[in-house]
Amino acid sequence: MYEIKQWTENLDLTDFYAEAERRGFLNNSSQAAMIDCFRNEKEWAVWILYQNKKAIGSVASHSFEDVMGPGSYRVLARCCILNGARENGGLMTARTAIAKHQNLTNQFLLPTCIEWAGTENIYCTSHNSNVASQRLVHKHYFPTLEKIGTVSRIKEVEYRGHQQTVWKVNVDVLYNQLAKFPRWK
Repeated sequence: MYEIKQWTENLDLTDFYAEAERRGFLNNSSQAAMIDCFRNEKEWAVWILYQNKKAIGSVASHSFEDVMGPGSYRVLARCCILNGARENGGLMTARTAIAKHQNLTNQFLLPTCIEWAGTENIYCTSHNSNVASQRLVHKHYFPTLEKIGTVSRIKEVEYRGHQQTVWKVNVDVLYNQLAKFPRWK
């Protein structure tokens, strides 16, 4: 059973942070790295994904006006799914699972971000880094979504200390695709 909760100071994420650090997910290994880094944004929110009451994932969204203009939002920031918590072999094991949205990110995290930010001017970023699984996200996840029209590559920018690719989320396309495939509970 999956549940997603918006982050508050009352959530005990001690075990989640420790596991993220153990796995090298430094952007998710502490409140400072995963949450406090967004406090200077105009608008922001962080969510924690639970499986059977255990925290297994996280995601953040925030205003992105400094890069993409008024009313824009960056979603899937600080996105993290701990290994062993993925269904169907994991997010990166098969491009088919990505294209059919059969992964925790597309089933829960991305829709939660969109529900918070709205359906217009929604963007994601990726970069070719050795940090955690960022290289796989950059080289496989987003290009696979681009091939099926879920996202569109917009531009390259220097952002948060990295040269990053900005991807526009085609929200209507995403929701139409999600309706064609099984949804997880």
